[in-house]
Amino acid sequence: MSFGIAISGLSSAQVDLDVTANNISNSATVGFKQSRAEFADLFSSSMGGVSSQQTGSGSRVSRVAQQFGQGNIENTSNNLDLALNGQGFFAVSNGESLQYTRAGSFSADNEGYVVNAASNRLQVYPSLGNGLFNSGALSDLRLSTTQSAPSATTTASTVFNLSASAAVPSTAVFDSADSTSYNNATSMTVFDSLGAAHTATMYFAKTATPNQWDAHLSIDGTVVGTAQTLNYDNAGALDLTPALWPTSQPGTLNFGGYTPTTGAAAMNIDFSVAKSTQYGASFATSSITQNGYTTGQLSGVSVDSSGVVQAKFTNGQATALGKVAVINFANPQGLQKIDGTAWTETFASGQPINSTAGTAGLGVIQSGALEASNVDITKQLVNMIVAQRNYQSNAQMISTEKSLTQTVMDMAR
Repeated sequence: MSFGIAISGLSSAQVDLDVTANNISNSATVGFKQSRAEFADLFSSSMGGVSSQQTGSGSRVSRVAQQFGQGNIENTSNNLDLALNGQGFFAVSNGESLQYTRAGSFSADNEGYVVNAASNRLQVYPSLGNGLFNSGALSDLRLSTTQSAPSATTTASTVFNLSASAAVPSTAVFDSADSTSYNNATSMTVFDSLGAAHTATMYFAKTATPNQWDAHLSIDGTVVGTAQTLNYDNAGALDLTPALWPTSQPGTLNFGGYTPTTGAAAMNIDFSVAKSTQYGASFATSSITQNGYTTGQLSGVSVDSSGVVQAKFTNGQATALGKVAVINFANPQGLQKIDGTAWTETFASGQPINSTAGTAGLGVIQSGALEASNVDITKQLVNMIVAQRNYQSNAQMISTEKSLTQTVMDMAR
């Protein structure tokens, strides 16, 4: 009987050593979760009922429990490296089935798909536009390889101060080539529908009427439309009385259309000057903005804490490509471990619960970082010593039982 008990102890201690060895060997594996061998005692049942002298039949490994505690977050220089700080798993697809992982080492393959080292593709909720995502479907994340389309300038805004002490220009008829026909000018870059850049220059000429100025516009040296009048009150603010702005919103100038020579559509730009002033200081422009942009090339990718993946382009635009899916399970302990620091769904784990980072108690995503293994080497070394002693003790038990058996056999001779 003692032989069998000791052998069961040897077997249990060996499993404990195997689990500890696996933990130690993966102490540097990104996203690895350590395991723990859990034991239960064995008792033999007999038809004669319960005996007050039951000694037990040894031990067994009741389960190898996975420990899903958080690993340390370590920063990297790759924006596609993702770490989950909290509960949940990333979903990846091998083309046939889904796997779940905490290892967020991702990169783009030659087709632009975001994959891990096993070439499994990261799963996201596809973008519907306007900041919305289809949370009812998973799709492979693919980086945009196309250019960002241009957008023509339709609105612009400029903030400037016209000098109240300026004199009326000596030349009465405006000519953009004649600096004596205007007081000041300010320029900005605008874009046509093909993304070509043009220089729009606004000229300001003081009139003989107090606190009144004429504004002129030229694009690429061609005067556009006719002069627009600006009236300022005695406090230096632009007069926004609606009657003074019969063809546009108060504070907005529209000089009419301009047809570029690039073959683009005619440009028609509303210029907001509502915040302009006429103070005693010299002329100065403090702000220029416009809503157009040229063609853009992909310059990078960003992932925010909620998992939204955006492609960034050289024209300053950003396009949402999807939202990283974060998956949870009713019983993560029931997940089946597979190669590549991944798990698969089982009946014991329950079906995957599709969600997003930062919701339903799930962790947030940190881009440019990886979650390290949660193995504590010091504790594992202590576990190794304990398992070794257990193994040696059971081996000594077998040796002792052998000696006793030999004694009995010698007495029988």
